[in-house]
Amino acid sequence: MGASQQEQGPLRVALLGCGVVGSEVARLLTQQSADLASRVGAPLELVGIAVRDASAPRPLAESVDRSLLTEDAEGLVARADIVIEVMGGIEPARALLLRAIEAGAAVVTANKALLAEDGPTLYKAADTAGVDIYFEAAVAGAIPIVRPVRESLAGDSVRRILGIVNGTTNYVLDQMASTGMSFDDAVRQAQDLGYAEADPTADVEGFDAAAKAAILASLAFHTRVSLEDVAREGITRITADDVAWAAQTGHVIKLLAIAESVTDDDGSHGVSVRVHPALVPVAHPLAGVRGAFNAVFVEADAAGELMFYGRGAGGAPTASAVLGDVVSAARHRVLGGKGPEESTYAALPILPASTAVTRYQVRLAVDDRPGVLAQVAQVLASKGVSIEAVRQPSEAAAPGADDTHGTDDGSTGVAHLVITTHAAAEAALAATVDAIAVLEPVREITSVLRVEGA
Repeated sequence: MGASQQEQGPLRVALLGCGVVGSEVARLLTQQSADLASRVGAPLELVGIAVRDASAPRPLAESVDRSLLTEDAEGLVARADIVIEVMGGIEPARALLLRAIEAGAAVVTANKALLAEDGPTLYKAADTAGVDIYFEAAVAGAIPIVRPVRESLAGDSVRRILGIVNGTTNYVLDQMASTGMSFDDAVRQAQDLGYAEADPTADVEGFDAAAKAAILASLAFHTRVSLEDVAREGITRITADDVAWAAQTGHVIKLLAIAESVTDDDGSHGVSVRVHPALVPVAHPLAGVRGAFNAVFVEADAAGELMFYGRGAGGAPTASAVLGDVVSAARHRVLGGKGPEESTYAALPILPASTAVTRYQVRLAVDDRPGVLAQVAQVLASKGVSIEAVRQPSEAAAPGADDTHGTDDGSTGVAHLVITTHAAAEAALAATVDAIAVLEPVREITSVLRVEGA
């Protein structure tokens, strides 16, 4: 049995990292100390903040007691009951967290890259030491999604998770859709507003979303999923024309993290995890997620469809998630008990993205003459892929299109076709696109996008 509040001394909290998030965590720990103590049953004492350079300027400097700054991270960890890690990166974060766990400290981390790459090492160490490891802030900032998937839905069977989990890419795509801005201009604006780093590669190439997808898939399907298991495609090839065409067909383009239960053609049951841009019907709840916001859509057998929405990044929102975990870990210190451990009992195989069942929208530039659509349709039929809809917009309605009809000299002009398929295995759809590309009247496959959420 844990000690009473009167008997319990302060719990020593060490903070690793003092950037935008770390500064906000320090502020909340200080300004809300009385409320936090009441919720926990004991005071939380911030005993130090580990930084690389204690003399460097700090964001939100007025909220950070500079006397707490130290460059001795190992020494700080050794004297803490709870260690909060918001420094990011793989090392030295991994070594410091393992040292903290071995010393008997509970750990709270926002480090999605580390968890996606080597989470099992941390989970096993925490299990062996009998301490908590919490990581709500590692996925979707302030949005409570880790705890609902790991605990609230523990009695249900999750079928699919569909999420917008990167605020930078959502802002970029939203600006392209709402203003007609080019991809490069939208990225620059995101950088100016602080939504994107000077080097936006991790965001726009999908690495950040892939790490979060791996974490969510591991929790939802009780199976270890690493970053290497996630098929990844970023948004750098999305053009203003793609966004305009999406609107014409009743869709918006979103970078989605998708984790789902899949059965392949051989009857093997497993998990497919992927990140890629996709067309989302405007009627779907995810289509209305604007700006830098995040949202995660969960489909479960008993609970049905659930959506979690909110700010997915930023100092204060992420700090909110961190403090929620700190309170949970601290309560266990005071009252006894332990948080949930890693659940990998299912140990499902990770199936390639080619086994996923999806729909495609394919845009073609073709010779403007009779019989072309029939040739394209024959290719789809030969691959076992059926057509849901075909659009051949007029010249005025075709974004970015010119010369959709014959020319004055009698030569064949260009027509634009938009073909939407019914759901089929992604491998079959990819083979179909390859076969269409080599047809004689097909001048160019302008765009190939998956359709999700329909």
